[in-house]
Amino acid sequence: MSFSHDTERALQIVVDLVNTAPEFSGSESLGDVSTLRQFVATHHISGVGPLGPVDLTEVRRVRSEFGGLFGLSDLTLAAKRVNSFLAGSRVEPRLTDHDDYGLHMHYFSPGAGLAEHLAVDGGMALAQVVAEDAIDRLRMCEASGCNAVMVDLSRNQSKRYCDARTCGNRTHVAAYRERKRQAQPAGAS
Repeated sequence: MSFSHDTERALQIVVDLVNTAPEFSGSESLGDVSTLRQFVATHHISGVGPLGPVDLTEVRRVRSEFGGLFGLSDLTLAAKRVNSFLAGSRVEPRLTDHDDYGLHMHYFSPGAGLAEHLAVDGGMALAQVVAEDAIDRLRMCEASGCNAVMVDLSRNQSKRYCDARTCGNRTHVAAYRERKRQAQPAGAS
């Protein structure tokens, strides 16, 4: 499955946003307005004005709505959820060229607040995933003890872990140790 660069980027922002929630990461990573500003800067989210406590509350609401799409297997329910959060936002598609990204799509209305910006651009990316009947690519990490979400953009849908270096390696090492333990003769140490 191949999506445009814009869609893949928006999907990654959705994943990273959802993974800031305590139920997915174990702790609240958007604890205050300064961490929200850092999220915006890290992800190079353009067109964002000054941020305040209301923005933080609204972004957390959007984050919660996005989080409800991961791990779903019901395409109709996924479509209903995407339509629901897109219906509450102003959508104004346009091509734009800024920050050395070349021409790309923006869907949020100029002057939209950060939460609406994220809801619209992330919602449009998620709508494309749902329209392609690819909701099985919106997954939970398979590593034991990890609740992070991820999007599998691999050609063969083989991504199992949110991060191959941490969760993947930890899982493989645990499996190796278990195989070694099982292979030891009884009474050996």
